[in-house]
Amino acid sequence: MIRYSTVSAVALAASACAASAETTINWWHAMGGELGAKLEEIVQGFNDSQDDYTVVPSYKGTYPETMTAAIAAFRAGEQPTIVQVFEVGTGTMMAAEGAIVPVYQLMEEHGQDFDPAAFLPQVVGYYTDTDGNMLSMPFNSSTPILYYNKNVFEAAGLDPNTPPKTWAEMEEFSKKIIDSGAATCGFTTGWISWIQTENFSAWHNQPIGSMENGFGGLDAELTVNGPAQVKHWGNLKRLADEGVFKYGGPVGGDNAPPMFYGQECAMIMNSSASRAGVIANATDFEVGYGMLPYYDDVDGAPQNSIIGGATLWTLSGKSDDEYAAAAAFYSYLSSAEVQADWHQFSGYLPITQAAYDLTREQGYYDENPGAETGLQQITLNEPTENSKGLRFGNYVQIRGVIDEEFEQLLSGDKDAQGALDGVVERGNALLQEFREQNQ
Repeated sequence: MIRYSTVSAVALAASACAASAETTINWWHAMGGELGAKLEEIVQGFNDSQDDYTVVPSYKGTYPETMTAAIAAFRAGEQPTIVQVFEVGTGTMMAAEGAIVPVYQLMEEHGQDFDPAAFLPQVVGYYTDTDGNMLSMPFNSSTPILYYNKNVFEAAGLDPNTPPKTWAEMEEFSKKIIDSGAATCGFTTGWISWIQTENFSAWHNQPIGSMENGFGGLDAELTVNGPAQVKHWGNLKRLADEGVFKYGGPVGGDNAPPMFYGQECAMIMNSSASRAGVIANATDFEVGYGMLPYYDDVDGAPQNSIIGGATLWTLSGKSDDEYAAAAAFYSYLSSAEVQADWHQFSGYLPITQAAYDLTREQGYYDENPGAETGLQQITLNEPTENSKGLRFGNYVQIRGVIDEEFEQLLSGDKDAQGALDGVVERGNALLQEFREQNQ
């Protein structure tokens, strides 16, 4: 029995609603708004499904804020049992020696029926070690896709049911749209780092770093300044100068969606989990969906895209009873019914094949065009060393470097090669700092 004197006021309130609960655990997360409300509904479903455990969810702010809070709490000996960490924090969590309990170990030690093969490999590969062991429990995973304005396509004389497949078609369609007066901009994008650099590289089967994009160890270095990436950044600069492409800003590119919703730009590349928001905001036109464009002269393209989002990490320093609670919660969370419901509500990808199959059987994809596009894209081919994800320390800061160097490219201070050379040089300095702190 957990001591009530150590339980927060929030946990006491939750325990009062489930007085028979034997063990209470805390889950710190970064889901606000409607997603946070749905998360709490899922947790309540678990708490109501049995009498042994109570999970108490607590919103801690953004992904970086949640991760920072968990690290500080761990150092103070006040850590939660579970914390939600975004994908680029994986390298940091793995390097925190003794701070985590790998999920495969947790499930085995507490007798949960846990089969890694049941999970979509394109999802769990990001969070698996080189021996194939799952380290954290996937929860909310997404991948970038193409959204386009069908009404603008039709007004420009394009087939509204045929999105561009290649970058050549992106440029061709965009210029036809602008020339027709149907829109003043061809396309915009969220996340220059995640979409136009990391996913671009995976989609074209190009490495962004040595040692399997960092999966092989801390000695990995960035190599994202290769010919394909340089060509792409150079083209984005040229198209920006021509007014065909409009930059949406750093980090997530928050200025991009309004340009699409306002019908200024005919197309946007953004997260598959944005689908519900896109539909809600695109009130004056019909939305079409497509996979990311690719260069058809790059060998191996298209390969598969990679995920974003977050997983649940189990922190060390807790009791066996608390770990038993976490293991039981993970089993509930990864069930086909819960995952299918979460996928259909949120737009995030289902993490298991069973949840994917159940969603299809329920007719969801037939009734909701575009909802399957991200899944089709990440499962297009088996992941390679270049397309299973990335694992670098200090990667939140490296993404900031990517944004800064891209803006130098747009301003004309650097060409594409120089900007990506800057990403590699500055990024590798951050990787060296991380090595020194964690070896």
